[in-house]
Amino acid sequence: MAVVGGAVLLRIVLSFKTLVHCFGRWVEERTQAYQNFEIPRYSDSGQENPLYRRAAAYVAALPSLEDAAAASLFPSGRKPNDFYLVLGPGHSAADSFRGARVSWTNAPCAGGVPRLVLRLRRQDRTRVLRPYLQHVESVADDLELRRREVRLFTSSVGAGDGGGPRWRSVLFTHPATLDTVAMDPDLKARIRADLESFLKGRAYYHRLGRVWRRSYLLHGRPGTGKSTFVAAMAKVLGYDIYDVDLSRVSAGGDDLKTHLLSTTPRSVILVEDLDRHLKGKGVGEEGESQLTRILNFMDGIFSCCGEERVMVFTMSSDGGGMEGMEPAVLRPGRLDVHIHFPLCDFTAFKTLASSYLGLKDHKLYPQVEEGFHSGARISPAEVGEIMMANRGSPSRALKSVISTLQQASSNNAGRKPSESGSGRRWKDPAAGSGGLGFGKESIKEFKKLYGMIKMKSGSKKEDATPADKVDKDHPQ
Repeated sequence: MAVVGGAVLLRIVLSFKTLVHCFGRWVEERTQAYQNFEIPRYSDSGQENPLYRRAAAYVAALPSLEDAAAASLFPSGRKPNDFYLVLGPGHSAADSFRGARVSWTNAPCAGGVPRLVLRLRRQDRTRVLRPYLQHVESVADDLELRRREVRLFTSSVGAGDGGGPRWRSVLFTHPATLDTVAMDPDLKARIRADLESFLKGRAYYHRLGRVWRRSYLLHGRPGTGKSTFVAAMAKVLGYDIYDVDLSRVSAGGDDLKTHLLSTTPRSVILVEDLDRHLKGKGVGEEGESQLTRILNFMDGIFSCCGEERVMVFTMSSDGGGMEGMEPAVLRPGRLDVHIHFPLCDFTAFKTLASSYLGLKDHKLYPQVEEGFHSGARISPAEVGEIMMANRGSPSRALKSVISTLQQASSNNAGRKPSESGSGRRWKDPAAGSGGLGFGKESIKEFKKLYGMIKMKSGSKKEDATPADKVDKDHPQ
């Protein structure tokens, strides 16, 4: 009996607390302790309210939406079995921010025009409202960026309005990611950090008075993964790709400007084989004019007319060197980051073997490593083709790689070590060379000066041997 009596008493106490809580909420409602803020989908002029779109995206991502009395379920369309929720009409979802409780309600107004109602305590309005709405916009923008479908744009010159470029786009479905790119892990981590820092850098760039833009130079031999890296970069950023083909752009500088001005924010502006387009452009009046147009395209005043853009230039330089390039092209500020894509080494090979064959280790790995340590180098594209052709037999694929390395080693026996070395893969142009030494030109000047001194000394003696002549008759 005592147990039953205790249970009854506990139930009465809990019921009393529930009644007190409900009565308190009823009093708050009647005394207008809460304040509602309506966010209609359309303005009075019929234009869509951008805040409504962001708020709707934010509410759809709230964990409490799953506990709502009613929610509509929709497929995302991005991948199978991926769905998202939308708050049902007349129902609410709870949220919290800085210790304050808020709620969202989907409340259609007169005429069927949807609107969202934000509800919070009146005493929290001054402290919470503006920061909370900024938080909503920030989260919604991030969600939109992640869910956004990346598209690849190519241009048809003269087809647009006024003879300008008309961009045509297709869905960019390249499966490359930064994780699958065969690259030094430390370098990959630095690149990822640089891209993520750029994404969050709007306020920083504006505080410095600089345009929110970043530029990369990718240089290396063909087949070293530059194009794949661009695809992975676009996936990390969630940016569209605009492929600017300089060979299809007329010599007029206005076409380059029009191409740049017709791109949209959150885009990667890609110019491939820049060295091929600049080859021989630095000589003569026509070459100087073309070089000036390209330089203005890279960082002139028109390149500053759009933000949230990443400009990527590729060069198919032999061995990673950029000798003969105009210093004006490579100067700091025009190209922010230089990334060298070397030929495949053993570390890159293991990444490719993991991606193509699912291998983490193999008994033939020591022979493959020995082949790379002997100085042999082949392109990542060549390694990938070997693995794809032999994907049914990992052992046969590795044996083919070993055979290719042995052949490359014999072919490269007469080459200089620098021709197959990996070189420096990341360079910040603003950092400078950081060293002092004698280059080829310095040595030539030194020899020339030394020869002139010897010649002047020899002219005082009629029977003296010239400085540049070796006495073969009387060797020491």
